[in-house]
Formats: sequence, C-alpha cells, structure tokens
Amino acid sequence: MPKVGMEPIRRHQLIKATMEAIDDVGLADATIARIASRAGVSTGIISHYFGGKGGLLEATMRHILADLGDAVSQRQRMLGTSDPRAHLRAIVEANFDRSQISRSVMKTWLAFWTTSMHRDDLMRLQRVNDRRLYSNLCFQFRKKMPRDEAQNAARGLAALIDGLWLRGALAPEGLNIPRAICIAFDFIDEQFNKTADHAGNLEQACR
Repeated sequence: MPKVGMEPIRRHQLIKATMEAIDDVGLADATIARIASRAGVSTGIISHYFGGKGGLLEATMRHILADLGDAVSQRQRMLGTSDPRAHLRAIVEANFDRSQISRSVMKTWLAFWTTSMHRDDLMRLQRVNDRRLYSNLCFQFRKKMPRDEAQNAARGLAALIDGLWLRGALAPEGLNIPRAICIAFDFIDEQFNKTADHAGNLEQACR
C-alpha cells in the first residue's frame, strides 16, 4: 500500500522528469522508460497515475499553466490599483515569468503545441488557455475602450505575447526578456494613446 501523501510527491517527480526528458531528447524520444528512470520510479507508476505518456504530457502542461495563472494572480494582487494599463503589464510580465522561460519549460511548451494539433484533449487545453488570455486582456482594455476596439487590442496583444515568446524560444541566443516585455508594453501604450487621441478628437468636434 502506498504511503499517505506520496501521490502528490510522485506526480511532481514525474512531471519534473517529463520536462527534463523533453529538454534532453525531445518529446518523441522521451519514453515512459526514460521518464520513469529519471524520476526513480517504475514504469507502472506512470500508468497508475497518468494512464500513459499522453496523460503525463497533459498533466505536465496543466502544471505549467497553473504556474502561469499563479504568476498572473500574484502580480495583480500586488498592484493595489484597478488601472487597466498596470494590470495588462502584469499579465505580460507573468507570461515571461521564470516559471515560463526555463529551457525545459519552453521545450515542453513547443512539444505541447505541436502535439495538440493531433490530439483533441490537448487541443481543448490549448483553446482554454488561449481563451483565458484573450478574456483577461479584453477585460482590461474594455475599461477604457469600446468593445470592438478592446477585442482587437486584446487579439493583437495576445498574438504579440505568443510571437515574442516563440521567437525567443527558437532564437539561438535565447529569449531577451526585458526587450520582449518592453515591446509588449509599447503596444499597450499605443492602444491607450490611440483611444485617448480619438476621444480628444470627438470632444473637439462636439464643441
């Protein structure tokens, strides 16, 4: 009989071992045997907890996504303001948090995106993540913009975050986090400045 409290420990060990194996040899060669050996457990443990390699990859991505959610929440709680620009910046920073940019996590993200195109369960997880990011961004832009403008700004910022992250993940020199964040911040400022200019023009026209 397994010891009480061992399941969370085992699951964490296997998730960590999965990311390390993907980092070392890629998803295709990150076999159950390799992952189990790295975690110091039997292959049967993986089947018991996750049902196989596919379930382990899904659990690993849920773990990474939970870290991302925590990074966003922590930054927003520390703001002490409802200012949408500050909250949008917090979301950007969280997407480049250290929990999201280690080499093993970045390679796991890339493996997940590729595999999600062929597996419905992973595709659903990817869509949930996409919708969550878009919804959070749109909610903040909506505080200062009409609906259509907020939706377009949210789509643009989501694409920019993903694009900057992806280019950094694939670049030989690695991800330049301060530069990526600065580019995203500039986009946020441009959206709000554009809205302010439009409001100013309307005010002048009504005089």
